Amino acid sequence: MSRSKKIKIILPIVVILFLGAFAEHRYTQHKLDITGRLQNKQMDEISGISASGIHNGIYYVHNDSGDTSRFFAITPQGNIKSVIYYKGDPKEPLGARDVEDIAVGIGPVKGKSYVYLGDIGDNGAMHPYITIYRLEEKKSWIGKDSIINANAVPLHLKYPDGPRDAETLMVDPVEKLIYIVSKRTDSVTVYSTPLNFKANDTLTLTKRCKLFFNGFKPFKWITAGDISKDGQQVLLKDYVKVYYWKRSNNEPIWKTIQNKPMELPYQAEKQGEAIGFTPDGKGYYTTSEGVFAPIYYYSVPGN
Repeated sequence: MSRSKKIKIILPIVVILFLGAFAEHRYTQHKLDITGRLQNKQMDEISGISASGIHNGIYYVHNDSGDTSRFFAITPQGNIKSVIYYKGDPKEPLGARDVEDIAVGIGPVKGKSYVYLGDIGDNGAMHPYITIYRLEEKKSWIGKDSIINANAVPLHLKYPDGPRDAETLMVDPVEKLIYIVSKRTDSVTVYSTPLNFKANDTLTLTKRCKLFFNGFKPFKWITAGDISKDGQQVLLKDYVKVYYWKRSNNEPIWKTIQNKPMELPYQAEKQGEAIGFTPDGKGYYTTSEGVFAPIYYYSVPGN
């Protein structure tokens, strides 16, 4: 058999073996990255995850449209420690319309930690306003009682350029701003509003910039994001990629994310719409919609 014929036979075999080994390596690696699974069928449409500011090893998650005004305190293994209910919009039958993201950060009182829930989903881009709910974190949320009733302070927001759908809510502790990133357009838009607000205020968001990401719709639609607790790192994700930026000299976040991002590891999920940093900023968790969905942990390179 000639050398050229041998190469033609051997080369495809080598390629197949290489791809098989590579796939096995990726599967094993991602399998090791699974810290647990959402352990209760109540958590079937999880759309956001954020680390508690006062409870070690606790993360808050929530369902999107179709659920009541509540969220869950869980461990990285997916076990529920408590369910926190809050009074939502009385105009909504369930108290919430479509809560799409959650963030934890600073607020009006120095030294306290707050949870922010974004009722910002609007698939048809037709609602006149969206609502952010702010709740002060309490030590009593984790303990002997698994059902908690908490007070929420609502903020109503309007877009300066008309209604739109969004699934990304972030809190910047440096400039004390809430960030919202739109979803269903070729270039997404970044908006902000001050963290300090009064109950039932109605404010107009400030339009900051537009971002373009390569890819095909709907896979490249931005579905989640987070800013690290120290305000120095930013994550945004679509259905197939995770984008990462490091802040420079405390510049505005909307300027940081106009720079070219680094793409971080990500195991594509069934409908991945949740991402959140660990409290130390050295890693991040993702999870997705679906009953008993896996919870993935990833390290941030260089941290």
